[in-house]
Amino acid sequence: MKTVGWSILVSSFALLASAQPKKCSAPVEYPHTSMVKTFTSRQEFNSGDKFYYKCAEDFTPTKGSRAVQCLDGKWTKLTLKCEKITCGNAGDLPNGQFKYGESTFIGEKVYAICNEGYTLKGLNYMICKRSGWTGEFLSCEEGETTCSTPAVANSVQRGGDVAVHRVGDSVSFSCSRGFQLDGAQQITCGSGGQWQPQPPRCLPSPDKTQQSSGNKSGCGVPLTVYNSNANLVDKYITRTSFSSADKVYYVCDVGYTAAGGSRTRLCNNGEWTPLTLKCERRLCGSAGEILNGQFIYSGVAFGDTAKAVCDEGYILVGRATRNCMSNGWGGRIPVCEAMTCEEPPAETNAEMESLQEPPYLYRRVIRYHCRVGTLIGQKELWCTKSGMWSAPPPKCKEITCPSPNVTNGYWRRAHNEIYHYKDMISIKCDSGYAMTGWRTATCNHDGQWVPGLPKCQRTNVAPRRSYYTN
Repeated sequence: MKTVGWSILVSSFALLASAQPKKCSAPVEYPHTSMVKTFTSRQEFNSGDKFYYKCAEDFTPTKGSRAVQCLDGKWTKLTLKCEKITCGNAGDLPNGQFKYGESTFIGEKVYAICNEGYTLKGLNYMICKRSGWTGEFLSCEEGETTCSTPAVANSVQRGGDVAVHRVGDSVSFSCSRGFQLDGAQQITCGSGGQWQPQPPRCLPSPDKTQQSSGNKSGCGVPLTVYNSNANLVDKYITRTSFSSADKVYYVCDVGYTAAGGSRTRLCNNGEWTPLTLKCERRLCGSAGEILNGQFIYSGVAFGDTAKAVCDEGYILVGRATRNCMSNGWGGRIPVCEAMTCEEPPAETNAEMESLQEPPYLYRRVIRYHCRVGTLIGQKELWCTKSGMWSAPPPKCKEITCPSPNVTNGYWRRAHNEIYHYKDMISIKCDSGYAMTGWRTATCNHDGQWVPGLPKCQRTNVAPRRSYYTN
């Protein structure tokens, strides 16, 4: 018997030990996050303990919870989502437009291009930093963009005999005897009021008898074709001269795609054949579908934007604006989450009809009732689109009205000692008396009869008293 009893006791202790909740070791690391320093010194956590994360530098939270919890020796999965910070849309450029690269992450640039007839003031780009797009304020001011006459020592210019050059004007250079050209033979006035490429130099030639003009049947650097959205392939940019029958190739700018024509130009007897390549803005199509919201588009081509707008009662989580870039829409589709209200204030003696757990989402309704007394206020409250409850919580109050004594009158109902809120009586005058006021009265929430007790005034008829029997 003693052995059996000891076995039962040992088994009981074993069961109690196994029933103890298991502890968790230090939580794991997740990509693009870092642990909150307050908790990193602990090596062991009890069941029910919570551990918090935050997004790493250059990342921002878009959805999910920052916390994980220790449950039965294991950590729950982290739902926090961290997205790399982007600057998004740089805004509107009056009388111009911004040209974006493949992304708007930190360190990327956005370039400004003014419309025809307007001149760019300041640098032609801004840089994405943690605080947003930073740099000199860009503006396009009315007036024709011009370039001043380039000064190249020891050179002879063709087309440079005017004081002011308009956008698209070109100037060609040949060096004086004893000098050789270093740089592009031909430059063009660009939209920013700068020569493209930079003006060349004429450096002393090792062979004093050498002529810098080169083969007269060849071609200089081909002119930039204004508004073509195409540029020379990189390998041709550094060359300053081309032989007759040489061919050069063009490529569409970032964000543009070839839509017909030829990518080549040919040097033919000192002249370049026209560029026929057509470059059109790339299309991004739909920016995606948003549950409980929608995108408002400025367009669906390169450089256009799609702005997310949530339905009433929903709040945007994530970046509102997506930019159409060369590889599609930048960023991610944001989420429209229902607005939530805080837990209703507890400073009330009224009770909820059915206890509800948070969160209290938009349009969630809670109802109150009184066990004792009368409900004063709104019986139903709902979570509004602003994240506030529609009214303060009601209260329970014992409301009574005084005995409705009317001189020379009586009322239809048992003569109670106490009249409660919403109790109603019907009053009549004795015989020989006429009523002034309302026949019925109701006990109001302030303890008064409304609309007030009537009066019974004597008439000319001989009095004759009668009594009403319930």
